[in-house]
Amino acid sequence: MKDYLEYKGYKGTVEYSKEDDCLCGKVIGMSKDLIMYEGSTLEELRSDFNKAVDDYIAGCIADGIEPRKPFSGKMILRIPSGLHERIAISASSSGKSINDYLVFTLDKNVPQYGTDGR
Repeated sequence: MKDYLEYKGYKGTVEYSKEDDCLCGKVIGMSKDLIMYEGSTLEELRSDFNKAVDDYIAGCIADGIEPRKPFSGKMILRIPSGLHERIAISASSSGKSINDYLVFTLDKNVPQYGTDGR
């Protein structure tokens, strides 16, 4: 079951606001830009989500900037130093860089979502 919206490569949450008595959401994976939408029904929510994505892209183009794509493949992660050490030792023991080791380990252990298997 897919519990998010998807349009033009952007994925958005589906939430309920008890305070406003409406459905709402935001595009996930956008570290610097906030794209939000709402609706009274799922159809309205989906329509407002699509419009919000289109408006975001159009606004970026009008400003002469490249629209950000969610999930750039770069993330900053802060972990305890002891865990960092264990990861470095495990990566070295397996003949991999820390980055390659973490990509392999996460890919093997994190469930796959989305239409592209990622």
